[in-house]
Amino acid sequence: MIKFRPVHLIGIFAAILLVALDFYLFFSFQDPIGPKARWFYPMLIISLNISWAHIWVDFLKEIKTQKRIEVKFVDFARDIESSVKSGISIPATIIQSARKDYSELNPFIQKLSNQIKLGIPIHKALTTFAADTNNSMIKRSIAIVIEAEASGGDIQDVLKAVTDSMENIKKLKEERKSATYGQIVQGYIVYFVFIGIMLILQLKLFPQLSTVGGGDMSFISGAVAGGSITDLDTIFFMLILIQGFFAGIMIGKFSEGTIKQGLIHSLILCTMGALIITTAKGGI
Repeated sequence: MIKFRPVHLIGIFAAILLVALDFYLFFSFQDPIGPKARWFYPMLIISLNISWAHIWVDFLKEIKTQKRIEVKFVDFARDIESSVKSGISIPATIIQSARKDYSELNPFIQKLSNQIKLGIPIHKALTTFAADTNNSMIKRSIAIVIEAEASGGDIQDVLKAVTDSMENIKKLKEERKSATYGQIVQGYIVYFVFIGIMLILQLKLFPQLSTVGGGDMSFISGAVAGGSITDLDTIFFMLILIQGFFAGIMIGKFSEGTIKQGLIHSLILCTMGALIITTAKGGI
């Protein structure tokens, strides 16, 4: 879970300073009130991204940490399986495993070992261990082991089945990510093509329609004339952001299997879309 840190405040304060500088340089507070340079909105977007940049970096680190924890947990489970096969009890195996190096999993295993040494029931200690890792795969695996042992199943067979299942899941995830790489690239290309179409409509087609007079085009030219163009610009800008958000969610869901991963793609697409539109048009 991401925790708020002092470095996050640095990003927020830096963004506030950039926003203030942006308004000072590129915004007019006199009539007509509004942006006086085309760089006002792009700089505003960059400032907003700086404000939450560290939060997103921590978010990415947390995702990578969870992946490494899953890998190390498979090794941990394999070691327990081997020890149980040789006749050592699970509590004794966990205490022995606490001396080994499991990278990001070390603090959780050390806590689990300490709880067992203090006499806390193994089921409760394992449940706490799974909750501390905050990993859905580990929680599910621990729950299976506890239920199997409570129902009198062969713990050795259960451990082997669980570790085999986790390794298969890992392989399937890697295969899915590799197989969907083309779809990820295609999703990005389609989004940028969509932005290009919106820009052509706003910068080329609609201005020409607004100058067309008479005939069957009078109704269309009236619809895009005057203040209506501003309304359409705002609508198209929101459409691009909405398209980017949901396209990112779908890309993450297809490639990684979770909506959480899709938020990263959504941020990238929405930011790129907003920057392209505001830079090309000099406004929204």
